[in-house]
Amino acid sequence: MKDYEEITSFLGEWGPFQKVIFLLLSLSSIPNGYVGMAMVFLADIPPHRCRVPQLNFSEGCLDGWEFSKEQYRSTIVTEWDLVCDNAWKTPFTVTIFFFGVLSGSFLSGIISDRYGRRFIFFATLALQTVFSILQAAANSWELFCALYFIVGMGQIANYCAAFILGSELLIRNVRINFASLGVSMCYAIGYTALPMFAWFIRSWRILLIALSIPGFLYIPLWWYIPESPRWLLSQGRVKEAEDIIRAAARKNGITPPDVIFKPEDCEQLMENKESQRLYTWLDLIKTTNIRNITLISIIIWIVISMTYYGMSLNTPNMDGDPYFNCLVAASSEFLGYGSIWLFIRYTPRRFTLPFTMILSGTLLLIIKFIPQDMHALSLTLVMIGKTGVTGAFGFLYLYGTELFPTVVRNMALGATSMASRVGSTVSPYIAYIGTYNKILPYILMGGTTVIAGVLSLLLPETKGEQLPEFINQVKPLRW
Repeated sequence: MKDYEEITSFLGEWGPFQKVIFLLLSLSSIPNGYVGMAMVFLADIPPHRCRVPQLNFSEGCLDGWEFSKEQYRSTIVTEWDLVCDNAWKTPFTVTIFFFGVLSGSFLSGIISDRYGRRFIFFATLALQTVFSILQAAANSWELFCALYFIVGMGQIANYCAAFILGSELLIRNVRINFASLGVSMCYAIGYTALPMFAWFIRSWRILLIALSIPGFLYIPLWWYIPESPRWLLSQGRVKEAEDIIRAAARKNGITPPDVIFKPEDCEQLMENKESQRLYTWLDLIKTTNIRNITLISIIIWIVISMTYYGMSLNTPNMDGDPYFNCLVAASSEFLGYGSIWLFIRYTPRRFTLPFTMILSGTLLLIIKFIPQDMHALSLTLVMIGKTGVTGAFGFLYLYGTELFPTVVRNMALGATSMASRVGSTVSPYIAYIGTYNKILPYILMGGTTVIAGVLSLLLPETKGEQLPEFINQVKPLRW
């Protein structure tokens, strides 16, 4: 439809229907905040030594290792002796998770754009919850990784589906607040809850179960979250879209017009060739405009993802208590999302993304020149840099929904999110480098972030404009 928001404006922006959608979809992102980051504690490496001292050091610990119980009762490292010759398995475990995230991004975009946002939202919510519990019962590292792969698929697909569903059910300022504050702040709440759970639960199996159980609390959402009318309209299912809008009007205490979509609007929709066919990944490079947007978005997502997860997973390598460091890193998310909300409201899109990325990258590069004894200053620069990267990461989801049209929006977000997992699969090894050289990870992350920030200046402005519905409405780059 040419002007969906104008046609449905009689619903208002902030009635009971919108409040319920905003709240429930935002709360659904809380588990996503700790599922991916849980490995900070599940796979931490306690101090250890050979169970039987070896006279010949080239032989390794033939009788196994003895791990300190001071910090953890157990981790997957102590469970399966992931040290020395097996030390590579620890970062690789996280890489497996991100391979799952990559696969989930690929599949969820296709399924969501073809079968609906609501279906993929609830399917992936169940997938993430059930397989996290099964993961806690794994009796081998290989099985743990296989299940973690599936959890990764569910985690990103669920987050993207909730984001798209909320962005299409809500309009104007409410949509912006949902994207910049709702799901993002609830994600941060989940991340912040992680070190608190881990502080009280020092066994990795019990911790994983405790983090999984809250997923069952979201079952009642099935009766409150409808399908996206925008998606239904893009599929030519006008009557179903009207039924949802009329139900929303009743919840808001509003009498809808007798005819919501006029015959000429419906006729135009049914005649539009773009709404009568199934879309594929090739449509993301079909025209010059959408191809340019897709390629630049992919590069930016890769860099942001690498930097964000690299800094988050690097917290155990920082000086001090790992629980406190994780809590500080998680708390910086609130500042990052809160700051980006102000930017979204008062500055152009083409300023917000470049500014946050270039600033964050520059601060990370400056760390190289800080004397080693000035730990507090280095920590401050790291956390400010992470705040900016966090804000930029959250902003990308909103910006993506505004750049891509409805007919391929979830597929596009899935594609860019999938590509970003190239960066996230590398991030565990960047953090692993930090165990040998604390400065090098910041140089790698800072340099690439600055370059990507400059590249983001090419993207078009979308603030205050209607969401594009079809591919021919995508804007060109700003050269």
